[in-house]
Amino acid sequence: MATGIGHMKETDVIVVGAGNAAFCAALAAREQGAKVIVLERAPEAERGGNSRFTAGGFRFVHNGAEDLRQLMPDLTEQEIANSDFGTYTEEQFFDDLGRVTDYRVDPDMAELLVKRSADTLLWMRSKGIRFIPMWGRQAFKIDGKFKFWGGLVAETWGGGPGLSDMLFEAAAREGIEVMYETRAISLLYDDAIQGVRVRHKGKTMELRSRVVVLASGGFEANAEWRARYLGPAWDVAKVRGTRFNTGDGIRMALEVGAMPWGHWSGCHAVGWERNAPPFGDLAVGDNFQKHSYPLGIMLNANGERFVDEGADLRNYTYAKYGRVILQQPGQFAWQIFDNKVIPLLRDEYRIRQVTKIRANTLEEFVDKLEDVDAKRALKTIRAYNAAVRTDIPFNPAVKDGRCTEGLALPKSNWANTIDEPPFEAYAVTCGITFTFGGLRVNDNAQVIDSDGNLIPGLYAAGELVGGLFYFNYPGGSGLMAGSVFGRIAGSAAGQAASSKK
Repeated sequence: MATGIGHMKETDVIVVGAGNAAFCAALAAREQGAKVIVLERAPEAERGGNSRFTAGGFRFVHNGAEDLRQLMPDLTEQEIANSDFGTYTEEQFFDDLGRVTDYRVDPDMAELLVKRSADTLLWMRSKGIRFIPMWGRQAFKIDGKFKFWGGLVAETWGGGPGLSDMLFEAAAREGIEVMYETRAISLLYDDAIQGVRVRHKGKTMELRSRVVVLASGGFEANAEWRARYLGPAWDVAKVRGTRFNTGDGIRMALEVGAMPWGHWSGCHAVGWERNAPPFGDLAVGDNFQKHSYPLGIMLNANGERFVDEGADLRNYTYAKYGRVILQQPGQFAWQIFDNKVIPLLRDEYRIRQVTKIRANTLEEFVDKLEDVDAKRALKTIRAYNAAVRTDIPFNPAVKDGRCTEGLALPKSNWANTIDEPPFEAYAVTCGITFTFGGLRVNDNAQVIDSDGNLIPGLYAAGELVGGLFYFNYPGGSGLMAGSVFGRIAGSAAGQAASSKK
């Protein structure tokens, strides 16, 4: 619900940001009886932060179909019978978080994320957020049955846009006010947080509150900060999501003494359509991503492979391979497939806005690879084909061990020869999703200052909290973390605001 501003200069809780973490915080604060205002920097047409650009996938602990039926009561008996959802235990979630972050993940944050994941989704469902199985993105049909892989089984109805719309609707039902075109400039701070100074539709004003929750995303849309903290060439990376995540929440907190925390030179970055616009396009959403690379190979401008495309299931490699692509000559690569696997490519390969080539012979094919050394590319493909262990069965739903032998850079799983026309290739570059560095919080999502003390009245959740992800992350854990820590932050903020009345 957008509102006017004249009568709204005081409230209990201000939430800065309007994505998934922000609204989980706002809804949880409202449960504590607090009056809540949500500040959305974007105009209404671009509302929703990065959450709106996601696929809406959530990684959570479950014990199979019965647990999933609680979250998704619309599941039919036939759908359950035709799906092998598997299970995803706390131990598996902890193992995945540890493994992909090189065991740098903050153990206390990991504990909260894993142990509260399932309950938080049921809480979201009670607020009107609907979930469905990820049949299209996280399952392959094997022997007539959908087999889910990589520990990820559920997404929000309508993906990221659906999640965003449902959160705004939930906020409206709860009487939470949303102010659009309202950029937070600085925190009002005098030994404790007093509110936020904002620029609302071109006019600067102060909004007073008992507590503030920062949930306005990382700094991925800030080219200067990307170059400063992530390093050379990051200023030219494409931004997958909103153009409004420029680090305002982080900067405001640092200005009042907050402790920087986590992996400031790290980020979530993926293979992204080479000719995509500089920032996310809501009409295309996350379909510029190109995540079927484990089924084929990737070549750089030198016509060489540069990464083990089959090192692990996609969920555990895609968030770090964008960085590797950015490090290639010209900051691009071509993903290459043949007719054997083309039918298995994800829907995002079939959109109109793709840089794609197609040919019926390998010689013609490599000549069409724009900006690539064609002779070297042909040599690479032939050497790869000769190294594939075709005696090992191919199974895209598990780490099948179908590998190459004798190559300096192996392919560990899903190695298929590229010899059956037609051949297709898709040009990708690096698309940055969110940054890993941010603020330090305690178990109540209260922001900690650089002396190790709490900043009274200041809470944080979502992408701007550091300490959870390093180098990489397991797919679906970003939204899940936003929900878990958003709920914790909002609940604690709501209680703190009520105690001050």
